Amino acid sequence: MIEVLLSVENLRVAYPQLHQTPSWAVDDVSFTLKPGEKLGLVGESGCGKSTLGRAVMRLLPTGSRLEGRVTFAGESVFDLSPTQLRRFRGEAVALVFQDPMTRLDPLMTIGDHCLETLRSHEPQLSRRQAKERAISTLSAVNIPADRWGQYPHEFSGGMRQRVAIALALVLNPKIIVADEPTTSLDVTVAAQILQELTRLCQERTLALLLISHDLAMIGEYCDRIAVMYGGQMVEMGTTQQVLQHPQHDYTRSLLAAALHIQAVFDISEELSVFPGAASPGSLMSPSRTAKPGGHHIRTKGETQHASRTKGGTPNSHYPRLSEVKTEVKTENSPLLRVTDLKQHYTLEGNFVEQLFRKNTPVIKAVDGVSLELYPGEILGLVGESGCGKSTLSRSILQLVRPTGGKVEFQGENLTKASPRRLQGWRRQMQMVFQDPHACLNPLMTVGQSIADPLFIHKLATPAEAKARVISMLERVWLTPTADYYHRYPGELSGGQQQRVAIARALITRPQLLICDEPVSMLDASVQSQVLDLMLELKRYFDLTYLFITHDLWVARFLCDRIAVMNQGKIVELGSTHDIFTNPQHPYTQTLLQAAPLLAKGLKSRPG
Repeated sequence: MIEVLLSVENLRVAYPQLHQTPSWAVDDVSFTLKPGEKLGLVGESGCGKSTLGRAVMRLLPTGSRLEGRVTFAGESVFDLSPTQLRRFRGEAVALVFQDPMTRLDPLMTIGDHCLETLRSHEPQLSRRQAKERAISTLSAVNIPADRWGQYPHEFSGGMRQRVAIALALVLNPKIIVADEPTTSLDVTVAAQILQELTRLCQERTLALLLISHDLAMIGEYCDRIAVMYGGQMVEMGTTQQVLQHPQHDYTRSLLAAALHIQAVFDISEELSVFPGAASPGSLMSPSRTAKPGGHHIRTKGETQHASRTKGGTPNSHYPRLSEVKTEVKTENSPLLRVTDLKQHYTLEGNFVEQLFRKNTPVIKAVDGVSLELYPGEILGLVGESGCGKSTLSRSILQLVRPTGGKVEFQGENLTKASPRRLQGWRRQMQMVFQDPHACLNPLMTVGQSIADPLFIHKLATPAEAKARVISMLERVWLTPTADYYHRYPGELSGGQQQRVAIARALITRPQLLICDEPVSMLDASVQSQVLDLMLELKRYFDLTYLFITHDLWVARFLCDRIAVMNQGKIVELGSTHDIFTNPQHPYTQTLLQAAPLLAKGLKSRPG
C-alpha cells in the first residue's frame, strides 16, 4: 500500500494580478494525506482553504502563480498532461463544491448528470450498468430512484448538495476534497453524508480533505485538524490535540467563538479552558488577539468598531443569553398568524407519462401548517433540507401563492390581498436570504443596493435616502461608512455582504424580518458577529424574527420558541428550553442526537 497518497510541499498560490509583487493566497503550506485518513481544514473565510483545495486539483484561474510541489502517489500533479489531468480529476481526486448549482447543469436531469459523468470516464459501461451504479450511489446519499428524471431546480438546496456528493462518489476516487459540503444541509442529513463519507474512507481506504468552518463537525469526523490563517497553516495535529490543547492564539479564538454560538456553558467558563484566549468582546475589536511579534489577528470582514454602543454606552463584550433574551410580551393579537397553510406542487412529467399515468404525483411542500408569531418574539423554524422551511417563508410573504390556508399579518388576510396591497405590506415584512452574494446586484454599489427599497416604495428623496443609508451602515457596523458606501459586493467578505443584506432589509423599517439561513455560509467567528448584530438590531428597531435554520445551536442561542418541521408539517412547537431539555416528537429527538457538539471533546480535558 502507498504510505503517502497526497503530499503538498511548500505550496504558494497567487491569483492573477497587475502588479509584479505577488499577494500569496496560500503561503508556504505543507501537509500529507494517507490512504483512509480524514484531515479537517478550518479557518476564517478568505484564509485560503478553498484555494488550497483547488490548487491540489489544478483548478485555479489561468495566470495564477504556483510555487512548491504537489504529488499524488509519488507523481507530480503539476507535470500531468491535459489527458492525464482529465483522468486525475474525478478518478483520482474528486471535488465537492460548496454551491451545488456551480456543478449542476439546469438543463440536464439528475440522471443525465450521473450518466454523463460515468460514461465520459468509463465508456465501456452499458447504459443499464451505468444507471444501476448511479442509482446505487444516489441511494447512498438518500436520493430516491423516482427523482432520477427531475431537474436541479426541482430539488431543495440540501438535495442538490447530495446530488453533487453522489457525482463525486460515483467514480470511486482515491481522495475526496470536500469544500464546505454540508453548509446547506440540516444536521441529520449532514450526519448521514459524513457518516457515509467516513465509512467509505474506512472500507475503500479513501482519503478525505474536509474543508469547513464547522469545528464541531470537523472534530467529530476527522482524524487530524489543520488550522489556516492568512494563507498559512498555523496549527496542525490530531483532533484531540487541537481541540483540547490549542497552541496558536487564532485557534483559541476560533474555539471560543464556536463555543459561544453553541452556548453550552457560561461563556466565561468556556474561555477559562483556553489560557490566553481572546475574550468574546475582543473578537470584535481591531486588536482582538496579538500574534507573537506584535501583529494583530483579525478575521476577514470584522467590524472596525472597537466597541458597540447602546444609547451611547460602550458594550465591548458578547451578550450572554441572559442579557439578550428579552421577555416576549404575550398579547392577544399575534403579529403573524398562519392557519392551515398548504403549498402543493404537481409533477406533470412528459407527454407520454401524462398519457399513461392515472394519478399525477403531488409534492406537499407545506402541508397544513399553523403557527402564531407575537410582536418582539424570535421564532425559530428548524428541520431537514427539503422539509418545506423555505417554501413556508415564501408562502408567508406571498412570493408564491399558497395552494390553501390563510396568512394574516396585523389582522389582514394576505392570501386575499391584491398585488398593490401586498407591495404595501411588504414594507413591513422583509426577508434576509442565505446567500447574500446572490441577492445583491453585483453592478450596484452598497449604497445603491441599500437605498433601492426606499425608491421602490417612494419613501425618500435621493438626499434623504443617502442619509438613511449612511445611518444604517453605522447601525450594522460597516464603518467608515464613506468607504463601504461606494464599494461593490464583490469587494466584501461574506460577513460584510450579509450585513449589507440585513441593512437593505431594514431600510424600510419593517416589523417582521424573515431570515432564511442567514449565517449558514459563515465561519464561527463571523457567525457570532452577525448573530450578535441581529440581537442588537432587534432591540433597537423592536423587531420580530422568523428565523429559519438547520443549525440547532444557532436556534438555541437566538430563539425564544422553536417550531420543528418535517415533511411539510410542524411536528413540535414549544419554548427553546423545552425543545432542548424535553423533546416530545421522535424526529426532534433525532435532530438533537445528530447535532455535533464541540464541548463534548472539551469537557474531557484533563484538569
